[in-house]
Amino acid sequence: MYVVIFRARIAQLDSRYSALATELRDRALNQFGCREFVALTEGQDEVALSYWDSEADILAWKRDSEHLSAQRLGRQAWYQHYSVEVAQIHRRYRSDAADAGDRGSSGLPGQSGSSPLG
Repeated sequence: MYVVIFRARIAQLDSRYSALATELRDRALNQFGCREFVALTEGQDEVALSYWDSEADILAWKRDSEHLSAQRLGRQAWYQHYSVEVAQIHRRYRSDAADAGDRGSSGLPGQSGSSPLG
């Protein structure tokens, strides 16, 4: 599993941004294999996390023409600056109802998952 971490300093967002962000999120989730997408904004800072099964899926998304067009708009109108990091997830812990029978397990052999610090 991989995570793409997008961080940006917002210049100015508008209704076009909101509509396009929703459209692209749905596109990534439904057509490009994105497993989960979470975005948070605090003040002028935005952080978005997207989770993927493979680097190939991430690269396909990066090269998508609609995504490339949105990136250009982001650089021109919405963001002062941004960064993107791609990381591989070696361990994952959950405590939600989906894992009630295996609470705290990382899903990896020999890993108890008792600490979120790993």
